Amino acid sequence: MPNIASIIKNVRNIMRNKDRLSGDAQRIEQLGWMLFLKIFDENDQSLELIRDGYQSVIPAKFQWRNWATDPEGITGEELLIFIDHPTEGLVASLRKLSSTHSPQRAELVREVFLGINNYMKSGYAMRQVINELNGFDFNNSEDRHIFGTIYESILLELRDASAKGEYYTPRAITQFMTQMTNPRLGERVLDPAAGTGGFLSAAIDHIRDTEVKTLEDEATLQRTITGWELKPVSYVMGLTNMFLHGIEVPDWHYVDSLKTEYNSIGPKQQVEVILANPPFGAGIDDGVETNFPHAYRCRESADLFVILMIQLLKPGGRAAIVLPDGCITGDGYKERIREKLLTDCNLHTIVRLPQSTFHPATVSTNLLFFEKGTPTKEIWYYEHRLPEGQKSYSKTKPIQLEEFTPLITWWNNREESDVAWKIRVEDLKTGFDLDVKNPSTPTETLEHSVLECLQDFRKSQDRISEALAKIENQYAEE
Repeated sequence: MPNIASIIKNVRNIMRNKDRLSGDAQRIEQLGWMLFLKIFDENDQSLELIRDGYQSVIPAKFQWRNWATDPEGITGEELLIFIDHPTEGLVASLRKLSSTHSPQRAELVREVFLGINNYMKSGYAMRQVINELNGFDFNNSEDRHIFGTIYESILLELRDASAKGEYYTPRAITQFMTQMTNPRLGERVLDPAAGTGGFLSAAIDHIRDTEVKTLEDEATLQRTITGWELKPVSYVMGLTNMFLHGIEVPDWHYVDSLKTEYNSIGPKQQVEVILANPPFGAGIDDGVETNFPHAYRCRESADLFVILMIQLLKPGGRAAIVLPDGCITGDGYKERIREKLLTDCNLHTIVRLPQSTFHPATVSTNLLFFEKGTPTKEIWYYEHRLPEGQKSYSKTKPIQLEEFTPLITWWNNREESDVAWKIRVEDLKTGFDLDVKNPSTPTETLEHSVLECLQDFRKSQDRISEALAKIENQYAEE
């Protein structure tokens, strides 16, 4: 039984110490495409056993089993040429891959290699990494299960390595949102900002656990899970995640969702369920906003995603999305977007989360649950609080699914309490402001807290002034 955690640690050490790869982001990208090739090939071998006449879309020369599994195989300069040759190397060849018998599977491979780079400069170090990765077998259910846990940690490190405001959605959040939205077998489930596939893997697990009983059920599940992702590394890691979750030909696309032709979205493109954590504060390409109706045009990606997702939902469709406080308040186009949300959809629940939920980000976030087709009459709010005695969430103390047990119990039997309250739409502040504070929180406490902060700030200013005066006096005496 291999120690998978040890294997991954050894791989990182080889990349760091023997190839001098620059930073975690490059190491994770390198690990991402190598894992993808290995997992893809093992998936191919499994399909070859159960399907008569099955053929891999990857040419035999570049199949992992034929160049990577021999520990004494090609190495050094020969290996680098095999990978990096500008016209005949592995990367160049897979970037132009095509297949007549399985064009969708070929397209997945092609899209992976269009977006990645080989950062390793030592063929000897690369051979060591390859040999380490051969230490586990993804067709072995126990290895696959253990690796799934390790993969979670890799995705967390991808989040921590990112300098672009991309944050991994905690697994407890994806599981809770999926459970409350309850995607059913046969419903199309879409994440238009799929990242590394956290929401879709939660949806796959949920539907398999509750409804998949036959091979026909599994086939239905396989063709109803869809992800769109723009960032190359996240795309590769998410696609790999889909393979790890047993999706043979993932409906997974390397696209900018915001460039979807808004007016062309009709019944055939619309889905029953959307689960998403759209990027916020992220830049968008010039001109992308002109794809949307004039009233909603803006440069904030999360706000545009809200409009896109409303359009992508079928009448009666359900959505659960993550939004920061900045998207549920504000005037101008933000107000118009909220008005459309409340008019076109029943925004029935907003769960307010502690600031540290998406550590290391410290932005206040909300989980919005809505159904398209009827206007909102009232909104229920639920304030999720930190566990007793815990001051914040962190890398070592992330949010846990068990913490949502009271909220899950409350969900189907709603009553107002110190953490739950409701408001009629007509009672919202001007501008359809959804930033509604918990009425159970005493106003005096909030004012006192602000006053204390101001007093502390004033004391700090006084101390700074005293220090500056001492320094000025010292120089004056000299």
